[in-house]
Amino acid sequence: MAHVKSTSTVSGPLGSGSVATAYALLTVTAMIWAGNAVASKWAVGQVSPFALTSLRWLVACIVLVPLAARQVTREWRLILPSWRLILLMGGCGYTVFNALFYVAGRYTSATNLTLIQGAIPVIVLLGSFLVYRIPVGWMQGAGVLVTLLGVAVAATHGDLAVLSTLAFNQGDLFMLVACLLYAGYTVALRARPAVSGLTFFAAMAIAAFLTSLPLLVVEWRSGGLIWPTPAGWMIVAYVGLGPSLVSQLCFLRGVELIGPNRAGLFVNLLPVFGAFLAVALVGEPFRPDNAAALALVLSGIFIAERLGRPRPAL
Repeated sequence: MAHVKSTSTVSGPLGSGSVATAYALLTVTAMIWAGNAVASKWAVGQVSPFALTSLRWLVACIVLVPLAARQVTREWRLILPSWRLILLMGGCGYTVFNALFYVAGRYTSATNLTLIQGAIPVIVLLGSFLVYRIPVGWMQGAGVLVTLLGVAVAATHGDLAVLSTLAFNQGDLFMLVACLLYAGYTVALRARPAVSGLTFFAAMAIAAFLTSLPLLVVEWRSGGLIWPTPAGWMIVAYVGLGPSLVSQLCFLRGVELIGPNRAGLFVNLLPVFGAFLAVALVGEPFRPDNAAALALVLSGIFIAERLGRPRPAL
């Protein structure tokens, strides 16, 4: 992975760029991922969760053939020794995350799908400390607690008494597990092979498709397989080109430019974009507990990122 420099311009496998470019790419990523939450709601009855997971990565792999074939041909020997890591990262960060995401969409709201993803930056901070000993200051810790409170409000629909009985909506629990997996993938990006971002992502997409096939077989054998309807194919096309391809390339580049901790914080834009999309496109009501959770998540990130970051010496 490219080293992040202290200047405003950074070079990496995908080319030169700046912190402002990283912010723009990561904002686009959050917008596309928020759309994925809406797609998961529309997918119910149109395509089954594991079929959607497999097909989205098949679409991404097909599109990557003309885009990445030449680069992969030059670099495949460099990435081959890391095939176990890539299979693990692709399986957990892409396949299982997306499968749980789409299953969760059957049981919880699109608003909650995006709000609960606010836990990802918090887990990334903690994971980076545990794995790489990157320190977390007092203000960052306070931000973590505030963000977690926001996630708890989202998961319990404003009834924190649910925490005492662990009576969560099962969709919310699926989403929390998915967040743990994607945060682990984000932390692991520090250890990615020293190849171009396009080659690395192509390997990850192949890994995601291959690891999705056993889930597809299980869904078929259990009688839960729903092959895409015409509307389902439109959903497959969107998630295959947007969340699976464009957003992941943007996210990888953003991590190259500013590092996983700061890039992970942009996931907190998901509640903002997702809540508006859920209201505008799905027709879900924006309830007071949604507003409270949104305010807590964004406040926690502001505390952790702005107040908790060390100030430069004068």
